Amino acid sequence: MMVCEYKPGLEGIPAAQSSISYVDGQKGILEYRGIRIEELAAKSTFLETAYLLIWGELPSKEELKAFEEEVRLHRRIKYRIRDMMKSFPESGHPMDALQASAAALGLFYSLRDLHNPAYIRDSVVRLIATIPTMVAAFQLMRKGNDPVKPRDDLDYSANFLYMLNEKEPDALAAKIFDICLILHVEHTMNASTFSARVTASTLTDPYAVVASAVGTLGGPLHGGANEEVIQMLEEIGSVENVRPYVEERLQNKQKLMGFGHRVYKVKDPRAIILQELAEQLFDKFGGDKYYDIAQEMERVVEEKLGHKGIYPNVDFYSGLVYRKMGIPTDLFTPIFAIARVAGWLAHWKEQLAENRIFRPTQVYNGKHEVPYTPLEQR
Repeated sequence: MMVCEYKPGLEGIPAAQSSISYVDGQKGILEYRGIRIEELAAKSTFLETAYLLIWGELPSKEELKAFEEEVRLHRRIKYRIRDMMKSFPESGHPMDALQASAAALGLFYSLRDLHNPAYIRDSVVRLIATIPTMVAAFQLMRKGNDPVKPRDDLDYSANFLYMLNEKEPDALAAKIFDICLILHVEHTMNASTFSARVTASTLTDPYAVVASAVGTLGGPLHGGANEEVIQMLEEIGSVENVRPYVEERLQNKQKLMGFGHRVYKVKDPRAIILQELAEQLFDKFGGDKYYDIAQEMERVVEEKLGHKGIYPNVDFYSGLVYRKMGIPTDLFTPIFAIARVAGWLAHWKEQLAENRIFRPTQVYNGKHEVPYTPLEQR
């Protein structure tokens, strides 16, 4: 019998072949379909980047306009989903609400016509369009308010911020938010993407695929880390407390949230861009004392752990950007999902092209030939 080497977390084991994104963790390179993330962040929009990931190439002006219009026309959610969301407990986490709502979409669009390009496109458009609406709706509902209807005259990111805050956003804030979505849209075979591909391999509907990925993203070791970064900075409280805090955590072998990455051994290129975005917001809307704490923490951690390749990851500065926009901490991960749904759908589409259901093996470490003990003897 073949003996398999066990790798905890499947570390370093290829789970698929993909042409969607590429990471070089030693050089700090991230590419979507071969285009560097820095270039897309500077020149593209979220919907254009989503199109690139899902259909494999940048759209023409006509293709992008048609895609944007389709997304604009599908932003509204059915009233039965809205009514269902109203019954969710106010204390529930928005990621749980989003997972349930995404799964519920499948009840209304249950046809699984996976060989039909029109079905694929309709599903892509509907999920990209409605996920932001559901996130914003739950945020208002849990405060006892009715959700705000989407505005057709606003672009994708500006419309979400409008639905969330009930007012038209500042143009700079909307632009920065759109760049944040680009930075979070895709990142190779991470946990939620793997979850999406495994679910997709069963040939279920894309709503179940996205719901499974949302559930995976909600864990604190994946998308939930930026929430914990803010909590950590609040706990530290001042620049003077940074070094004692870091030294105590390291002495006790505890994690420093927002630092280190399974792939990157240099500073995450997304973190570099997010830090620049944070500074743009601070220049216009005023500073944040937690940014000073974050900068000092980066210096101390680099001094202590830089030789081990531990630097800020995407979660370290993203929370500070969202915080400055007035976004509640527990919405950080749902916003991650708003972006990443396009990446998940790109992998769903790629999985369908050459599908084989996932069926990994295991390394058994249990007993053998154990006799059954009758109940009366136990």
